[in-house]
Amino acid sequence: MRISPSRLTRLRQLTRWCALAALSASLVACGGGDSGGAEPPAPAPAPAPPPMPAPEEQGGLRSAQFVNTLTATQVQAALADSRLGPETTAVARYGVSNYRITYTTTDKNGQRVVASGLVSVPAKATGAASPVLSYQHATIFHNDEAPSIRTEPGEPPMVLASQGYIVVSPDYVGFGSTQDLEHPYLTAEATANAVVDLLVAAQSWRWQQGVADNGQLFLAGYSEGGYATMAAHRALQGIGTHGWLTQQVVASVPGAGPYDVKFTLDELREGLPSWLRALFNPGNLSRAPESVRNEVRRLLMGRLFPGDADVAYQTLFIDRYLADDRDAIARDHSVHLGWAPQAPVYLFHGQDDRTVPYGASVSALQALRSAGAGAGAANVSLTDCTTGDRGHLGCVPEYFEFTMKRLGSLARDL
Repeated sequence: MRISPSRLTRLRQLTRWCALAALSASLVACGGGDSGGAEPPAPAPAPAPPPMPAPEEQGGLRSAQFVNTLTATQVQAALADSRLGPETTAVARYGVSNYRITYTTTDKNGQRVVASGLVSVPAKATGAASPVLSYQHATIFHNDEAPSIRTEPGEPPMVLASQGYIVVSPDYVGFGSTQDLEHPYLTAEATANAVVDLLVAAQSWRWQQGVADNGQLFLAGYSEGGYATMAAHRALQGIGTHGWLTQQVVASVPGAGPYDVKFTLDELREGLPSWLRALFNPGNLSRAPESVRNEVRRLLMGRLFPGDADVAYQTLFIDRYLADDRDAIARDHSVHLGWAPQAPVYLFHGQDDRTVPYGASVSALQALRSAGAGAGAANVSLTDCTTGDRGHLGCVPEYFEFTMKRLGSLARDL
């Protein structure tokens, strides 16, 4: 087919224009060229947040109150005197703003209550996203030690937030706004709810305030906090209502927790004088008169809780142990049974721990690996404390170093 000269000229012009347009597009894509004043394409709209519970529903946000702002210099200065110890390698990178959150959760009877917790936000550039770290505190006996009340620079939530995490820390039922209630000590469901419901409420608050997270969620805690961490991780994996939260879990680092409650109490009994060990034997006590069981219970309580505590502890797990109700302990109190972790669980414990026996972590390791036979078994590991004092308190600084290193290798946007 013959092309006329005029049409050939138009085709050549069109070819040159297409080539120039392609070159211009490639320059713009690489950061060069000039847009010529054209409006850039509109950014894709942010995904709509999933439906959140009403304030009176479980996980509902009730209130949020600004508490204080700490500078990175203040946090760094406090590190030497903190429970993390002067040997810590942590360096405060950001200042931290703290907010006290109240939210709806459940007590030991499954009744809805208004609990409290702390959200600690690193001072980053506007719009900068951060990973979320749910930090569960260890056993405390005084209300003024609860996270939303003790917001001093050297406290773990402040140190962790200064690393670049949005840190969410439940007070637990029995502390903070619920001090008038019994703390459901080592009761799995109520413990897990206090953690998970705060995570949901804190997410509501962040969406309202424009505090961005990057979709990563980590969990960590030591002693009772280790127990609460495993309880919450298990609950998150089986959650249905807030499945989006389950998908965000990257890993958990439970430290020195009494995950296997029966084993923990058995070992505690072994530390008693021989004449008392026989008396404390649950098989014997279950047949003893109630007055004897009450006296044994009083002695055991004295070993677990100080007399000057200003919070009340529910001790259903002790009553069931003394009644030799092993099924109830496994069902309602131990947190290492009945699940196979889909996200990594990095256990940590000291072999010389006399407060929470090292064997509780060994038991958890074996149970979780057995439940996750095959590829899932690799998701669970146990790291031993190597410090000179491998006891319960002596291993705390190393646990925090281990946690920051392990999570730091997985976290983005710090």
